[in-house]
This record gives sequence, C-alpha cells and structure tokens, in this order.
Amino acid sequence: MRVLVVDDEAPARQRLMDVLQKDAGIASVLEATNGIEAVTMIERERPDLVFLDVQMPELDGLGVIDAVGAAEMPLTVFVTAYDQHAIRAFESNALDYLLKPYSDERLEETLARARTRLTETQAGNLVRLLAAPQAGRYRDRLVLKSAGVTRFLRVDEIDWIEGAGIYVNLHVGGKTLLYRCALTQLATNLDPTRFIRVHRSTIVNIDSIIQLNAVSHGEFDVLLRDGSVARVSRTYRGLLEQRLGQPL
Repeated sequence: MRVLVVDDEAPARQRLMDVLQKDAGIASVLEATNGIEAVTMIERERPDLVFLDVQMPELDGLGVIDAVGAAEMPLTVFVTAYDQHAIRAFESNALDYLLKPYSDERLEETLARARTRLTETQAGNLVRLLAAPQAGRYRDRLVLKSAGVTRFLRVDEIDWIEGAGIYVNLHVGGKTLLYRCALTQLATNLDPTRFIRVHRSTIVNIDSIIQLNAVSHGEFDVLLRDGSVARVSRTYRGLLEQRLGQPL
C-alpha cells in the first residue's frame, strides 16, 4: 500500500508519518504540505490511500477532491481538529474521519479498514477484467457534439491529447477539437499500445511521433507529425521506454 499524507502543519504530518513508516504493510509514505501540492502528487503518484487535512490555506481538503474529481481520488481519510466537517467528508465518500488528537489504536483501525477496502476493490476489478470481452475493449471512435452537429472521429486520426481543465483538447491534423471527457478517464478507453501518456496533461499517438529531442534532466521533447511539440516528463518517461522496448 502506498500512502500520501497531506497537512500544512509539519508536526501533524510527522505524527502520521512516524506511525505509517513503521507499518510493514506500507510500501511507501509520501507527503504534501498543501492542497495544490496534494493534487499534483495524487495525479502523478496515484497513491492507494491519502490522509487529507481538511483545513489548509489556498486549497483545502474538500477543494483537493473537487480538483482531482471524486471518482479519481484514492481511498481518503480526512484528518482535522474540527468535527463539523464530518458530514461533508462522508458526502465525499471518505473512508474514515480522524479527529485530532487521535490515538495510535484509532489510526490502526483506519488502516485495517483501508486494507479491507483495497482488497475488496482489487478483487472486484479482477473479476470485471476477467469477465470483460478482450476484443473491442478500447475505443476506435469518439463522438463529438458541438453546435448541434455530431461528429464521429476515428481515434487513429488523433495526433495528441491535451488536458484542458475537466475536458481535453484533441489535436487532429493541425486542428483542435474539444472533447468533454477527463484526461484520466479517456486514457483508460484508449489502446495503450498506441496511445502513451508522456506527461501529467499529455497523451500522444505513438504513430504520430517523428523524433525525440533530449532537453535536460532526463526529459525529452516529442516532435509530432502535425508540427506540435510535447514534453516527455521524467515521471512518464518509463512508460514510453517500455512501449519502445529500449531506453531513451
């Protein structure tokens, strides 16, 4: 289990991390010092469980869920000194609610609940995967609606896909088309042998790649057939190397 601890107060963050790092069932413990950093780490690292402080400056815990999207959030445990947030927390499908100060025993109960939920989720995902027909599981067409016009777009026409808030921009032959779907959700519907995520906000069609240019610190720029340039971040470089079958 990979865990993320989010709290703007260092002592509270360390209190949690000290207990979690002693747990043999936890592979790694990450930390974020504010809500904005939390959103980035959740989208990049994809932890299994997040302990999320409710009250933080700029972007609070509930704002983190709004930014990431409730459907995309990992298992979430709210941690706060104020119990008036409990109703909102559980409305956000929180796994649990830790009220400061909490005991080690109370934290262990929460971890046990998280393990049970993860096991149930993984088992359910496996059943659905085995039951799903493999042929045709990925989209070969997307339906775009705009100004009363419905367009059918073949996915192999797409050069690259760019996150645009809660939607995405599809770049097709030099044109940009808005598609009302979240980037992470769309990625699960595209053939991973053809479409590769190279950045937190970018997916490219591997057939559209013309060349790779080394930039710095392990990052690359991808030149695409429509003339666009996309950045391959260090975080997603491994996915591209795996697809190419060789290091960059």
